[in-house]
Amino acid sequence: MRRSFAFTCTLLIIGWLLAAIACVQVPAYTFWPAAFVALTLPVALLLNLLSVPYWLLRNWRVAALPLLVAVLTWPHLQRGVALHPLRVAPAADEPGLRVRVLSSNVRIFNVYPQLRDPDLASSKKLIQWVADNPAEIICLQEFYNEPQSSTSKEKDVFNSVERIGVRSGRQSFVSRSLTNRAGAEFGMAIFSRYPILRRGTVNFGKLTQNHAMWADLRLPNKDTIRVFNFHLQSMSLDERDIVDSYSSKAGFRNKALGLMRRFKRGMVSRSWQVDTLTRRFERSPYPLLLCADLNDLPYSYSYDQIADHFQNAWATVGNGVGPTYHGQLPFIRIDNQFASPEWVVDDFWVHYEIPYSDHYPTTATYRLMPK
Repeated sequence: MRRSFAFTCTLLIIGWLLAAIACVQVPAYTFWPAAFVALTLPVALLLNLLSVPYWLLRNWRVAALPLLVAVLTWPHLQRGVALHPLRVAPAADEPGLRVRVLSSNVRIFNVYPQLRDPDLASSKKLIQWVADNPAEIICLQEFYNEPQSSTSKEKDVFNSVERIGVRSGRQSFVSRSLTNRAGAEFGMAIFSRYPILRRGTVNFGKLTQNHAMWADLRLPNKDTIRVFNFHLQSMSLDERDIVDSYSSKAGFRNKALGLMRRFKRGMVSRSWQVDTLTRRFERSPYPLLLCADLNDLPYSYSYDQIADHFQNAWATVGNGVGPTYHGQLPFIRIDNQFASPEWVVDDFWVHYEIPYSDHYPTTATYRLMPK
C-alpha cells in the first residue's frame, strides 16, 4: 500500500510538472491563472528529482519514469539553476570577435531623497564604477542624467552621460521617458565604444520607464549588430508587504490579496510587452544582444518567450541561481542578458561587490563567430 501511494504521488508530481510547463507557454493576458501555476514549476522539478533516488532504492523499473522526465525537463531546470561545474574558460586565441557587455538597473543613481546617503557617496561610486568599466557596450535601465543645461546644483555629480559617455570614449543614446523642470532626464541608455549607426525606441503605450530601446553598432570587423535594452513592467510590489504577508496570519489576511492583484496586473502587462518585443527581434537583420530588467522570474511567460530563441548568458555558463535582486527577497534573478545563436557566451558575472542599487550589475563576454 505504501508503494502504491508513493507511485500515485509520483504520477501526480509528473502531471503537475507537465501542467506547469504548459502554463509557462500561456500569456497572462489570455488566461492569467496559468501564470501562477507556472511559478510552481521549480517546486515540481525538485520533487520529481527527489523521487528518482527514492525509486532507485525501492524499484529501479519505476525510477526510470521520473528519471526520463528529469532528462526531458533538464533545460527548464537549467533556466533557474545553472549547472556547469566542469566548464573551462575559453582560450584567448579562440576564433571570433569578443564583445563585453555591462547591463544594470541603476535606480536613477539614487537621486531621490529617500535613496540618498551622506555626500551622495553611493551615487558617485556607482556612476564612477560604470564609467570605469571596460565593457564596450553598456545598457542601463532606470537611467538618470543632469546635462550641463540643467539648472540643478548637483549636475556635476549626476552628469552621467558626459562621465560614462564622452569622458570614457563612448557614444551614447539616451531614451528619455521624462525631462523635469530642472532639465534632468529620466529613461534608459545605451553607451558604446563602437559607432552607433541607427537607433530607436519601442513604447509600450504611454512612454514610461518601462519601455525598450535599440541601437545598431558597427564592430571593428565591419559587422553590424543590434543591441536591445529593455525594462518590462515593474512588479509594483513592496518587499515589506511580501515579508509581512507570510510572517503572520494577520499579515497574510491584510496583504496577500492586494499583492496578488498587483502581481496579476504586472504579469498581464509583461506578457503582451514581451510579445511586442519578440516580433521586433524576429525582424532584425543583424545578430542580437539583449539586456533586460525583466521584472520576472525564469519560470515565466516573458522569460520563456525569449529563452526559446536566445541563449541566456547565465544559464549557458553560470553555476547556481545567480540572483540579481539586492533586497530582502533571496534567490531572485530578474536581470538577464541574452544572445542570438551567432554568438558564443564566454563568461557571465553578477557583481555582488557593487551594492549601490536594488539590482546588482551583470557583465558578459560574447564572441561573434565568423560567418
